[in-house]
Amino acid sequence: MTATRELATGFDTGGVIHLNGNSLGPPRESLVAELERVVSGQWARRQVQGWFEDGWLDLPRTVGDKLGTLLGAAPGQVVVAGETTSSTLFNAMVAACRLRERPDLLVDADSFPTDLYIAASVAKLLNRQLVVKSGHEFDAYLAERGTRVTAAVAAPVDFRTGRRRDIGSLTALARRAGAVSVWDLSHAAGVLPCDLDAHDVDLAVGCGYKYLGGGPGAPAFLYLAARLRSTVDFPLAGWHGHARPFAMVPEFEPAPDVDRARTGTPPLLSLIGLDHALDPLVETGIHALRERSRALGESFLDHLGERRPDLLRELVSPRDAESRGAHLALRVPDAERAERVLAERGVLVDHRHPDLIRFAFAPLYVTHDQVRRAVDALSHAVEGAR
Repeated sequence: MTATRELATGFDTGGVIHLNGNSLGPPRESLVAELERVVSGQWARRQVQGWFEDGWLDLPRTVGDKLGTLLGAAPGQVVVAGETTSSTLFNAMVAACRLRERPDLLVDADSFPTDLYIAASVAKLLNRQLVVKSGHEFDAYLAERGTRVTAAVAAPVDFRTGRRRDIGSLTALARRAGAVSVWDLSHAAGVLPCDLDAHDVDLAVGCGYKYLGGGPGAPAFLYLAARLRSTVDFPLAGWHGHARPFAMVPEFEPAPDVDRARTGTPPLLSLIGLDHALDPLVETGIHALRERSRALGESFLDHLGERRPDLLRELVSPRDAESRGAHLALRVPDAERAERVLAERGVLVDHRHPDLIRFAFAPLYVTHDQVRRAVDALSHAVEGAR
């Protein structure tokens, strides 16, 4: 069993064990004070002038640069556009399709449902053929018919099983075919090195409320490779994406940098929450975060093997730690009931229909002792279902 030091404290866990950080984790205890500082010290005192005097207007880009240190992106390539993950993904997919006049939009069949819905909508809107493939079939389609593909959309972590997709090899495959790569990093950002620049990724999106800890509905981010700034054409042309937003001219002129991905006025307090949540992640560094989450997952499996080897045999995630992200999935009877029983015992997880329970190991606020206690609670919860 791998032992590592606890990385951080200062999270408002409410006395429960949070193993659902891949959906929504707890806030930092200092968040309320930070919001109070902005509300009382800036908003109440300066109102609209806060956009200019307190740096609010630049927050989408400054928070984006902070995110870039976790994503392996140089400054000026990530922006928190102030939108939902869904609308940001739509923006990225349409922009990707506009970069290549090809008939097929390729999306991984194991993607989060929103990705599939939006891909279908984009294909219909732009008169492209939607091609949905999984695993090796996805790769084979790129290799054999890649000259037909306008954009290839995938995620580095399967939201159900936690299985990893290699960003580097798949992006290289897309590049060789001349297709645009679009990655959904929602289940990877903050826990896995993504190395977007090193892998020559074209576009990527992700949400701010999972492992990044930005809070309920925290705005999404968008990565735009610097080499595409002058050519990418986003469909959502809002005034904050204008080269001169305060000129108030009727014709849209896209900003020359990553700001062109911005749309309307950003949600300031949500941006403040995300900015505040990123500080300990950036301070710790993505490689230490990855090692910590990996060690917690291995600890969980070790305890499970000692306590309930029968449950360990129901693991649907890869057993090899390097082949999965920061969460594990087990197949259990009556998963919804098991989730409720675990919650009653102070362990927060989530289930996925019909029989999966996911356990996420967010590195900043989950401890090895909590992992051991969670395994004990799981054993009781499942025992009652048999």
